[in-house]
Amino acid sequence: TAGLGGMSGAQPKAANIAGVVSITAEINAKAAYKRHKQGWVDEITTSADQAIDMALEFQAAKRARSIAYLGNIVDLWERMVARDIHVDLGSDQTSLHNPWAGGYYPQGMSYEEANTMMAEDPTTFKQRIQETLKRHVKAVNALVEKGMYFFDYGNAFLLESSRAGAEIMDEEGELFRYPSYVQDIMGPMCFDYGFGPFRWVCATGKSEDLDRTDLIAEQVLELLMAKAPAEIRQQMDDNIRWIKGAKANKLVVGSQARILYADSEGRIEIARAFNKAIAAGEIGPVVLGRDHHDVSGTDSPYRETSNIYDGSSFTADMAIQNVIGDSFRGATWVSIHNGGGVGWGEVMNGGFGMLLDGSDAAEQKLENMLLYDVNNGIARRSWARNKEAIFAIEREMERTPSLKVTVPKLVDENVLNNLDF
Repeated sequence: TAGLGGMSGAQPKAANIAGVVSITAEINAKAAYKRHKQGWVDEITTSADQAIDMALEFQAAKRARSIAYLGNIVDLWERMVARDIHVDLGSDQTSLHNPWAGGYYPQGMSYEEANTMMAEDPTTFKQRIQETLKRHVKAVNALVEKGMYFFDYGNAFLLESSRAGAEIMDEEGELFRYPSYVQDIMGPMCFDYGFGPFRWVCATGKSEDLDRTDLIAEQVLELLMAKAPAEIRQQMDDNIRWIKGAKANKLVVGSQARILYADSEGRIEIARAFNKAIAAGEIGPVVLGRDHHDVSGTDSPYRETSNIYDGSSFTADMAIQNVIGDSFRGATWVSIHNGGGVGWGEVMNGGFGMLLDGSDAAEQKLENMLLYDVNNGIARRSWARNKEAIFAIEREMERTPSLKVTVPKLVDENVLNNLDF
């Protein structure tokens, strides 16, 4: 994969946690060495061949290890092809939502040379970018033919590759040949069930408060796991293992904050437990939030809503509904913004913040707002006939009798297609 910047820098850390060997290409030496200093990437090399050799050695030893290749990602892919290397998983997290201003760099030039061309000759720079994208896709296609699973992060790699004329479309020429990871992974496994990046920040800035909230969240999840249906037990187990190892994995780089994938019930119960701990004086105030990359906070046809197939993925109403709905259900603040992670004009994002201060009012607000914030998106996904979302919204209506959501009635396609009018 590629990218060791603001968001993409988490890739090697995630690979280590998942127990795989990874190579992440990064053209900016400052970004690569920053991640190395943080402990988020283990090795750095300027040689594509050395990166490949190290990866093969670590793989043979069954040792999870992350490698940063300081160079252009296309050089790495092409060496993989030339050496006939089998790659299990491939992706890309360069900032291709901003391709002409440093989000992606042309092959055959140093970082400094490319920056000079970007400023002084933007027309040629754009041409070089598109030529590089064609070679990028060609190499990926060659490795996929040999068994690699490639997924798009939703960062406009597929979109910009298609605009460059790369061989990225399917046989009909209407859809991309590769799925976004929301289509294949995050959508059916997490978003449709209501699992998304629930975030909290310890307002005191104390690490001991974060440790305490980690323990509280773990205890809540263990209790919920005991009664969880089979459909979501894997997600629950993943999150319990995640929160247990969060401190050891040294994930904090600024605020004493944590993200944990939780569904509606999990978010409410964790938040309620935090509020009680605040009231008891065990921890200081906590601010709740979530990433926009969530069940219902974002309308993004190339990422968050890419697994909604009823034709509504290109509408931008859900983020607005969430912001307005959250605002009068108890959020301390809300925000609506455009372009987060995908590019201006390609996405609408809605966010919120909620202060927990230990009061009864805070408990009432968290129950009302978190229930809506998650289930608005599940309802949308359910109406799109995503079977996981139908399961989730029906389960939520059983848990919350006051919630009424219209559920689609599925039709046998064979019956429908053979109707004689």
